[in-house]
Amino acid sequence: MVRHTAYEPGTPSWADVTSPDPDAARAFYGALFGWTGEPALEPEAMGYTVMMLGDAAAAGLAPTFGEMPAVWSTYVTVADVDAALEAASAAGGKVLMGTMDVLDVGRMAVITDPSGAALSLWQPKSHIGAEVRMEPNALCWVELNTRDPDSAVSFFGELFGWKAQQVGGPVEEGGPGFDYIMLQLGEVPVGGIITMDEHWPAEVPPHWMVYFAVEDCDTAAARVAELGGEVCVPPTDIPPGRFAVVNDSTGATFTIIALNPEMFG
Repeated sequence: MVRHTAYEPGTPSWADVTSPDPDAARAFYGALFGWTGEPALEPEAMGYTVMMLGDAAAAGLAPTFGEMPAVWSTYVTVADVDAALEAASAAGGKVLMGTMDVLDVGRMAVITDPSGAALSLWQPKSHIGAEVRMEPNALCWVELNTRDPDSAVSFFGELFGWKAQQVGGPVEEGGPGFDYIMLQLGEVPVGGIITMDEHWPAEVPPHWMVYFAVEDCDTAAARVAELGGEVCVPPTDIPPGRFAVVNDSTGATFTIIALNPEMFG
């Protein structure tokens, strides 16, 4: 297992899930991914759990409060969260949650891009984010689903310096079978954008999707169902691998993917 010790600013570095039943979610992800973890004891942590894959931090789990939905959230590392929040506002984004210190582990804020998708900003202190990436049972990709990709490309270009590359095309020609935008930090791919067209239900808001790598997508999807989750999009082949969109047992949506070794080695 390769351990990550730092992330360059502008890199998606962490994901966490809020759940109305954190004990059930902890059991679900433990059985699906082999994650372990116990809620932090400090009252200020409000029951937050860092889920571990072996001895490496893999993702977070928090209880919902009030009307909060069960949802996965994406975090992007920044050098200065206060400066990033100002830049986001200047670029046309909105502030959902102002800057706050999270114990001694980091400093964060939550914004939306102009299309309305929520994204967390993370200035690390003792917690750098995911210590394991791009391996089975670990975070491997993040993706913005939006009805206004042009404004998102402009916004994130200003905020993080992300460059956008159109990589759409038919599957038989090596494309994903639909228009897809790859986001890069320098020459490093950091995420993607899918346009939410008329085939998407109107009630589904713009959002960031998190992907977790698995050894076998079909086996993992079947396991999701066995554990009380739901398979929303059945295992499907795309050039990066074989993926499925699923809900955990408390309703949070995420994607599992068996990565194509020819593309990711």
